[in-house]
Amino acid sequence: MQPIISVQQLVKKYDQFEAVKGISFEVFEGEIFGLLGPNGAGKSTTLEIIETLRTKTSGTVTVAGFNIDTHASEVKQLIGVQLQTAGFYPNLNLIELLELFAGLYNQTIDPMALLATVQLEEKAKSKFKALSGGQKQRFSIATTLINKPKIIFLDEPTTGLDPQARRNLWDLIRNIRAQGTTVIITTHYMDEAEVLCDRVAIIDSGTIIKLNTPDGLIDELVATGFERPKEVKQANLEDVFIHFTGKQLRDA
Repeated sequence: MQPIISVQQLVKKYDQFEAVKGISFEVFEGEIFGLLGPNGAGKSTTLEIIETLRTKTSGTVTVAGFNIDTHASEVKQLIGVQLQTAGFYPNLNLIELLELFAGLYNQTIDPMALLATVQLEEKAKSKFKALSGGQKQRFSIATTLINKPKIIFLDEPTTGLDPQARRNLWDLIRNIRAQGTTVIITTHYMDEAEVLCDRVAIIDSGTIIKLNTPDGLIDELVATGFERPKEVKQANLEDVFIHFTGKQLRDA
């Protein structure tokens, strides 16, 4: 696989505080890549630099062959960004919002087809403020697809969602990747990263401390002699919840 994002010796300083400390990694075309870490670890800063939303102190970042320092406008045309807290005009309906965003991208779109991608065609005439949490997240992802991006960035997309909505969003992310789009995701849910991601980088205190496939990282830990203090079962409580309540969405 070819790298579509290359980060080399990236540094970000705020006065004397070094938020990102010379990290290097690559994201391969067509993969789901997870950037994991506790709050304040530097993951959001790193992604915002790649997205051209924040300036870096030093280092080199290229996206699809474009250097973000010299070709930021080209990079912006290739990416879609779904932020953790998205601001949409609350009194516009979904079709109006999509058409507004399409105008900003100078794109011609079929709003209903885009809504169908995220299973929201029945809410086409609904205002954004009337949507449930899961619907708002799915719509936010739909807006990232307007410009047919090569890469989308998802910042904690399932935070606060119920189990059905969370697993539905997992399927949506897989479908987006199946269409050839590279996905970069941050999440605090380790089961989510394990299920979705081809590779993950764990960042802490501005430094990447581990980068591998989820299975590879687990195998490395087990090889050290690590054992869970509790017997591992073949299912978890979320599996029980889904089994008895069903997989269908319960959007209001």
